[in-house]
Amino acid sequence: MPEAKRASLLLIGVDRYVLSACHRLGVDAVTVYGPYARDNGLQEIPDGGTAVFCDDHRNPEAVLTALHRAGLAGHRFDAVQTTDERALVTTALLGTALGCRTVDPGTAVLFRDKFLQKQRVRAAGVRTARTWLVEDIHLLDGDAPPLPFTPAVLKPVAGAGTELTSRVRDDAELVASARAYRRRRTPNRTFVAEEFMAGEEWTADGVVSDGEVVFYGLGEYGASCLSVIESGAPLRMRKFDPHAERWTYDLAGPVVHAALAALGARDGVFHMELFHDRGTGRIAFSECALRRGGALTQEEIHCKFNVDLGEAAVLCALGESPAPAVKVRPGTVGSSYLPSRAGVMLSCPTPEHLRQLPDVEFARIDVPPGTVLPDAFGATSQRIGQVMFTTASAGLLDQRVEQTRSWFLDRLRVMPHEVFTRQLRDWNRDAGETDYADVLYDPDGR
Repeated sequence: MPEAKRASLLLIGVDRYVLSACHRLGVDAVTVYGPYARDNGLQEIPDGGTAVFCDDHRNPEAVLTALHRAGLAGHRFDAVQTTDERALVTTALLGTALGCRTVDPGTAVLFRDKFLQKQRVRAAGVRTARTWLVEDIHLLDGDAPPLPFTPAVLKPVAGAGTELTSRVRDDAELVASARAYRRRRTPNRTFVAEEFMAGEEWTADGVVSDGEVVFYGLGEYGASCLSVIESGAPLRMRKFDPHAERWTYDLAGPVVHAALAALGARDGVFHMELFHDRGTGRIAFSECALRRGGALTQEEIHCKFNVDLGEAAVLCALGESPAPAVKVRPGTVGSSYLPSRAGVMLSCPTPEHLRQLPDVEFARIDVPPGTVLPDAFGATSQRIGQVMFTTASAGLLDQRVEQTRSWFLDRLRVMPHEVFTRQLRDWNRDAGETDYADVLYDPDGR
């Protein structure tokens, strides 16, 4: 009997968990990647896989021409998949051009454009923020019409990771932000102002297959993503237990299902953000992406629920129905970004060192020594490293997070920048390195 043909999957961008799932499932993966992945080197394409480099993996022209140069012009792919938020529409267009399975382009647009997304969800009767479109932020100036609501959250209409996101309290702050973006010549020009919604920021991460939600897990941020960017504090997350905290699922479940249905989600992994008003007990939709959540979402969901979102993404892309064998781990699963200091990083504790600390389940350092660390990270996708914990309670998780952050910061060695040469000499001397003081030649003492 001839061997069954292996499924062939075109991956846009590098996702080590998706690649690992392809290897386990016997799927032939071709990964198209761009300069950032090549230069960063954090996520490597394993040996045995096919890797195709292009100038911009988010550009359909760059991807198609690269496939032709690689001799894959006539290759028959079964599906196209991405975990890259900004490559979702590109993936939809490529699948259409190549005649294989992918997300519908119109659906992809709804999952990328925050203005259109909220319009669609609001029309379906789901509570969400009012929105106001700014077609070109660079042209917004003193003669701009007044905001229809204040305060508001200003963000790129198709952004990600809270990048270029700010809170504006009145028309003057809106114009000031617009002028700042114009001075910076930001590539993002179309923005949306959203009605500011107070409350706790929750997350829902799950899998939808053939239009049905087959799994989702709820969680919360320690503080909203916007407040993290404003304060510079490290991001924190934890997952809600569906048994001990069943009330969260009862409250948020209807919103999760209704929003996904309104947006036309058919097959794939999703990451949704919600607002919980503790005073009223109401849930409001914030936004949703048709890809896995960032930070340690993959690891947290796998640890807490025994669900591999990377594998689910591969199966959904190929049109196969995932059947997650959900097994809820008792206790609390959560994670935190590690703290940073501005300057050039000389060294820091390794993941192995971090994993030896109490209740640390997993750790990753995202930047190597020699990296120039900024005064503050400008997006939730930027960090020095991350740690995941498993504890007996949410209170103990809080303790472990603070202890680990303090321990890490004490051992983080950063050479400050913008200092005098004398300060650098003193710093090296105090750090126990060679003393670079001036010396005199002594023929006798040599």
